Amino acid sequence: MQYARLGSSELTVSRICLGMMSFGDTPAREWQLKEDAAGPIVRRAVEAGVTFFDTADSYAGGSGEEITGRLLSGLFARREDYVLATKVFFPTGPGPQDRGLSRTHVMAAIDASLTRLGTDYVDLYQIHRYDPDVPVEETMAALADVVKAGKARCVGASSMYAWQFAKAQYAARAAGWPGFVSMQSHYNLVYREEEREMLPQCVDQGVGVIPYSPLARGLLAGNRTRAGGRRTVRAASDPLADARFEAHAEADFDVVDVLRAVAAEHGVPPARVALGWLLGRPGVTAPVVGATKPHHVDDAVAAVDLRLTPDDGARLEAPYRPHPVIGHS
Repeated sequence: MQYARLGSSELTVSRICLGMMSFGDTPAREWQLKEDAAGPIVRRAVEAGVTFFDTADSYAGGSGEEITGRLLSGLFARREDYVLATKVFFPTGPGPQDRGLSRTHVMAAIDASLTRLGTDYVDLYQIHRYDPDVPVEETMAALADVVKAGKARCVGASSMYAWQFAKAQYAARAAGWPGFVSMQSHYNLVYREEEREMLPQCVDQGVGVIPYSPLARGLLAGNRTRAGGRRTVRAASDPLADARFEAHAEADFDVVDVLRAVAAEHGVPPARVALGWLLGRPGVTAPVVGATKPHHVDDAVAAVDLRLTPDDGARLEAPYRPHPVIGHS
């Protein structure tokens, strides 16, 4: 495993982040694993050197955080030995104050997350989306108080437009509050729209990029076929993937075809090449990788050491066609 500083923050993270959305005791999706099945997978990642873990308060009705907290506390001798990230924004209850980025919700949500995680602090507290209904100054002030109270070491953000990210960063800087140290963008070989504005902004401002859906919800790992086949439980029960990729399926599968060819030349699985490409992109610190089988962890960890040639990169990138912006809501 390799390790890197997350942007200009104090956090040192493994270059693979294990995404914990795959786990939950009250599964909202057929492919989510309960704790007894999740344990060996998380152990596999820890033994391989993964120290960075990402979850959210909305995953599996909050049980995602509970499983994350129990597993990590049992696998690491000290809380200081791993970097724990969670998120706030999506509904966690039926009321209007149980969602969004108001001060009321942020302050209640961090306490609820810490209780479920069984820890006194998170290393990275992220806003899961931008909230257009709340003044950005209100949100950034609340996050500053979360950091000041010692409940989070740093704050980060996820999917939004570059202008929204810049607006939040400016508000924090103008008031002397902590700014975002990371951006969790939707970014992979078949969705590269973040390269237009968000990634250059992050590189310029010293913000670490931790892409989610690095395998395009399994498409780049081969869970779908051009003819419409569904090879995994997730592929057969993932309407969000259908909505995001089917409109551009032909162009996306052109990328997948080249990915398979390059992977065959290297003698490795396509997922490893897709992650290796992403790890080499400017600004990218650590892809957030979901895993429901041990070999998913193995491929992710092995990708850190995969060396693609400039010709490999040019071939992988050539078939890409522009997509509508997705993932910001």
